[in-house]
Amino acid sequence: MHWARSLGSNLATTLRYIRNAAACGSRVVLFPEANLTSYYFPYVIGLDLQAVQDAIETTCRAAKEHGIWVIAGTIRKTPDRFLNLAHVIAPDGSVVYEYAKVHMAGRDEKQYCRGGNKLALFEIDGIPCTLVICRDGRHPELYRIPAMAGAQILFQPSCSSDEIEAVSWKRTSGRAQQPAGPNAKIFHCVANTIGQSPDGKQTSSGSSFIREPNGIPLAEAGFYQEEMITAVLDLARADRSYVLDSLANPPFLRAHWEAMVRDVKSRANLKPE
Repeated sequence: MHWARSLGSNLATTLRYIRNAAACGSRVVLFPEANLTSYYFPYVIGLDLQAVQDAIETTCRAAKEHGIWVIAGTIRKTPDRFLNLAHVIAPDGSVVYEYAKVHMAGRDEKQYCRGGNKLALFEIDGIPCTLVICRDGRHPELYRIPAMAGAQILFQPSCSSDEIEAVSWKRTSGRAQQPAGPNAKIFHCVANTIGQSPDGKQTSSGSSFIREPNGIPLAEAGFYQEEMITAVLDLARADRSYVLDSLANPPFLRAHWEAMVRDVKSRANLKPE
């Protein structure tokens, strides 16, 4: 999706892709970072909090209507700055999990937002999953520890927007989102953004992908236009063997890894505030 449209436009696009994903037989539809509010902060900071909540509730009703899991994003004002949130919506229309981005990216986000204080661990149809948002993916402990705790799928909503030269470099180096499978042995699903900012000074790197646990792409999107990609995940391939090896060796680290896994599990259901 485009990263710098209005709330109304974003909601209409979100509802359309929920319908399309359900029509394709998908069980889960993942949207980019802040897909409802947009990631364009000159617009986001002026949004009415109730309008944002109404958009989430409309998305929940669409998830229920089509019987599909939806992972949608907002940037939401709190008493202390803003949180960049991913909302996991179940097929019954309820928000069953929320995660706040930990590592801020870019001048505007660092100015207006603060990071969350937990790692994501939740289930979709009984399958353990985890979440990171955009820049979080540069910090592999945020998904490798949940993978140690059982997560087989990493969902990564992203908005890799930047100055045009930086985006060009990200595309050629493959740096915007680096595959998680080769260091965790789990599936990795990225929904990124496309398009320019209203002032034409920034663009986005596109290249959404779904990769299997060896890092091989099952589906990839382009740079410039809104589109939907789909794939079927064979969960038997997500054996988490790399993170399980890390748990075992070197032996002196095992107690520390196990303590972090316990902490991640104990904090997993804290609501971002």
